[in-house]
Amino acid sequence: MRGNKSYPQPWIHTNFTGEGYSFTHMKRLLAAQLKSVLGLTTSAFLAMIIAISMPLSRTVELKASAQQAGISEEESVIAVVSAAAPAVVSIVATRHEPIGWQRGCAHPLFREYLEKECAGSKLGGGETETELAAGSGFIISSNGIIITNKHVVDIPGADLAVITHDNKRYPATVLLKDPEQDIAILKIDPPAGGDGLPSLQLGDSESVQTGQTIIAIGNALGQFSNTVSKGIVSGLARSVLASGNAGAPEYLDRVIQTDAAINLGNSGGPLLNLSGQVIGINTAIIQDAQNIGFAIPINTVKDDIKRVTR
Repeated sequence: MRGNKSYPQPWIHTNFTGEGYSFTHMKRLLAAQLKSVLGLTTSAFLAMIIAISMPLSRTVELKASAQQAGISEEESVIAVVSAAAPAVVSIVATRHEPIGWQRGCAHPLFREYLEKECAGSKLGGGETETELAAGSGFIISSNGIIITNKHVVDIPGADLAVITHDNKRYPATVLLKDPEQDIAILKIDPPAGGDGLPSLQLGDSESVQTGQTIIAIGNALGQFSNTVSKGIVSGLARSVLASGNAGAPEYLDRVIQTDAAINLGNSGGPLLNLSGQVIGINTAIIQDAQNIGFAIPINTVKDDIKRVTR
């Protein structure tokens, strides 16, 4: 936290459950026999079972596909970031507050003892714009529809502004706050006479696979806009009880787990696949862990988008 500025994102994870492994009866019998014959410890044996049960043929097919395309993963990441970054925005919440003696004059107790100053002394007065919080979002249509997390914008009495990739600032209006999900939809007005704003394509989060490469982009710490991190999908269908600031804990169901670095200020930013499509909304982290973050699957927000665009 810096000064009066806070970062209401990502949510801090407090509890979670995940998927388990299941084996058929025949696999269990075979596993017991192998373990007995090979004399392996339980941990070593489980590691071997997981390794030998990987779909090797599919892995070979994926590698062959990448090789045929003639594009390295590094080149893919650079291309995705170059294309996606202009549609990723910073979201700031501000409030106009009195300065100088005016701050004291707003309180009855101080006003009683500062009557002369409060009557118009040159020692103070006026207002200043205080930045309360900062987060991330991404544009999904050229007319300025923006997706973010609800906890990024749910700040009573605050004015919201969106700062685009070219450092232009736009006042933002909240179109929707999902009552059940940590999702909000904003609207800004694009410049008149132009081609509209750059936007991102939404992918299909149902097709996401554990182990695939992903990219996160966001306004890290509210200071470093369009910060890029890369990782993999570490798990699917996680259930998370998350909380942040003074807000009540919120249950996030069937979220995507990733090891890509997600920092304070990243909430609401996109999680992208190597095709440049949004597959998730970066939302939560485990505070005391190493690179365990969570993103809301993008399919979850599609019904909300229909509500505000039809």
